[in-house]
Amino acid sequence: MSDPIQKSGHLAHPVMPPPTPSRTQVPTLARTSARTSARPSARAFARTPPALEAAAGFGQWAHAEGWLSLSPQAAAFFDAQGRLEGPLDDGLTHVVMDDLVRLLPRLMARAGQPWQQDLRVISRTQGLRWLRMTALPADPEQPDLQQGIVQDVTELKHAQMRERLGFELTEFLVGSHSLGSAILNVIQGVCNSLGWDWGAYWALETDPAGQPQLACHQFWHPSEHDMSAFSQASQQLRLRPGEGLVGRVWQSGAATWVEDMATDPGFVRRASARASHLRSGYIFPVTFQSGDGSDHRPGVLEFYSSLARQPDAQLPQLSGTIGALLAQTAQKLEQQATVLHLSQVDGLTGLANRRHFYEVLGATCRQAEALGHKFGLMFIDLDRFKPINDAFGHDAGNTVLREFAQRLQALAPPGATAGRLGGDEFALLLPGADLQAFAETAERVRLAARRPMLHEGVELSLSASVGISLFPENGRTPPELLRSADDAMYRIKQNGRDGSDFFSQTNPHALAEQQNTLMQRLKMAQDLHLALQRQELFLHHQPIFDQTSGRLHGTEALVRWRRPDGQLVPPDVFIPLAEEAHLIVQIGQWVAAQACADLATLEAAGLQGLRVHVNMASPEFHRDTLPDELLALTRRHGLAPAQLSLELTETLVMEQPAQVTAVMGRLRAAGFEISLDDFGQGHSALSLLKQLPLNTLKVDRCFVRGLGEDVSDEAIVRTILDLGRHLGLRVIVEGVETAAQLKRVRACGGQFVQGYLLARPMPLGELLQRFTTPA
Repeated sequence: MSDPIQKSGHLAHPVMPPPTPSRTQVPTLARTSARTSARPSARAFARTPPALEAAAGFGQWAHAEGWLSLSPQAAAFFDAQGRLEGPLDDGLTHVVMDDLVRLLPRLMARAGQPWQQDLRVISRTQGLRWLRMTALPADPEQPDLQQGIVQDVTELKHAQMRERLGFELTEFLVGSHSLGSAILNVIQGVCNSLGWDWGAYWALETDPAGQPQLACHQFWHPSEHDMSAFSQASQQLRLRPGEGLVGRVWQSGAATWVEDMATDPGFVRRASARASHLRSGYIFPVTFQSGDGSDHRPGVLEFYSSLARQPDAQLPQLSGTIGALLAQTAQKLEQQATVLHLSQVDGLTGLANRRHFYEVLGATCRQAEALGHKFGLMFIDLDRFKPINDAFGHDAGNTVLREFAQRLQALAPPGATAGRLGGDEFALLLPGADLQAFAETAERVRLAARRPMLHEGVELSLSASVGISLFPENGRTPPELLRSADDAMYRIKQNGRDGSDFFSQTNPHALAEQQNTLMQRLKMAQDLHLALQRQELFLHHQPIFDQTSGRLHGTEALVRWRRPDGQLVPPDVFIPLAEEAHLIVQIGQWVAAQACADLATLEAAGLQGLRVHVNMASPEFHRDTLPDELLALTRRHGLAPAQLSLELTETLVMEQPAQVTAVMGRLRAAGFEISLDDFGQGHSALSLLKQLPLNTLKVDRCFVRGLGEDVSDEAIVRTILDLGRHLGLRVIVEGVETAAQLKRVRACGGQFVQGYLLARPMPLGELLQRFTTPA
């Protein structure tokens, strides 16, 4: 430790003072003056009664020519009881030398302007205390006499010190990005602020056998001191709980002083302490309480000094604050780590989520561009996943996704990053440029997907289609590489699934063809964004008839898209594109609004009591605002909610049954009709049918196609019609295209029919012309 006089001017950062000075240390000027000067008279200052002094918390002093007079309270402050008057050095024996050196010139000067100085006094019974000595204005009648008051400001100093250190440590901890760096900042802050020469943190860990031990994880000391021997010994040491001073402090939870490190038998680093000239120290546990009230003791902090133990050390009073700050930092960093983990990891599979995978891919592109490296990107889509999800439910689908993710992670080569991009789509970032290795990895991915997966005793089988793109040949940015790999995968899908291929290696013209396909898809997606604004979407209505009355029962609103060049884009082309481009909700809102407007037009033309059926997409039922939006829509057009029938598929219901059923219940409560479309095509909704808030079932056209020819199809249609009657549901048979089919529907008891035989989808004007009577 440096000379204490060098630190005396830094009262903002007090240090451990030197040993109590002897009387021979008082400057010669003061002692000589004390022997040669005349004693001031007893009237040097008017003394305040001792009881009043004690109550007011101050004492009085007077000085003239080396002779010091103290009131009883002042003498107690200076630990000079029994020496109320005498030579200057008698009253100031216990003042720390650094502070005495600065005080004496003020006392020896002629009385004049008031002054104030803080002093450290090392009491024989109370340790170090802080006094504030204040000189009062000079008395004109006694110009050589200085007099004033003295106060004990120890508690104020301690509070300031705790606040300052707490502020400094908080600044350190806020800037820390790991618990290790936070602890190191704390150790450095304590050493610099409180004058310690070496500090360390011992953390509890487990050895290879699983037994607890304490190890020195972080340490710090000023660079000007050679502490290498002690640092090395500390790093190499492992202590069991209860072993050595550090182990005993952790086990007991009680702090302790080590008075002489070189001779204390309980201190196991005695030799290295002597080599590093360390003498005394303070060891205390880091403890905190968690939110549930349980106590935690993750480690131990220790600080050592080259000086003997000093009674002015503030560390015991600050150890609780330090432990609390470290605990808060640990909790903050843990929360940050949790948030970071959640933001980067797919919750179902544990792989990198879509956003984080894109970030990793982007960083890899930038690094490869800078260093001239190559890498591959694999895009994986699970074949036949949707039928499994539909047939066995959402839990089975989750089982498949989790199991495949584990297999993908296990087969990924070193340095690869696996991610789930959404649904049943996965990606694998492959380092290097070995095309043969990429092809072999793709084959392992296919084999992993083809191995059966077990769900509740049932073996589930599927396969995978894999597309691979290369950097930089197939793209230099994440979107370009993903589009290339996706297009290669899509080509595998078109050619029968369960295969793998590179983006540009199928034939000499593949790259140009694939890029052209991608550009067309991108252009169509951009045009679809503008279609709503340009009013390029329109509705056709396919009538639904009541066979009992022969009247029009309602219509199904079907969206169509005519591009500016007059080209009609088929719905089976642009609807999937709308789902990919996240436009399906906007299109659904437009369809519902236009269908209500058309229905109001039909009513105004005299077609009263009709219903319009609107097809709903899955994302629309993930919005809690849907019922309120539709209510506002029907009110605006003067319609009853029951005139709007919302059609859902079995697959949509089974994707998230709890969410969808809750929204369906609210829609039914608001008066809307709910229709289950393509009934009988799925495999999972039958058990939930009685629980769903439905009004209508629509028999899937695949069963109607065989009516009059296939006995099984007729039996299925008849069963669905009977089931609907028993459940009080309206049943609509769709897809009726021949007279024979219509005849069998009537024979089975079908009342409501829809199909090309009776009427094709048509514009609103044609519908009005056909079903309204001219005035």
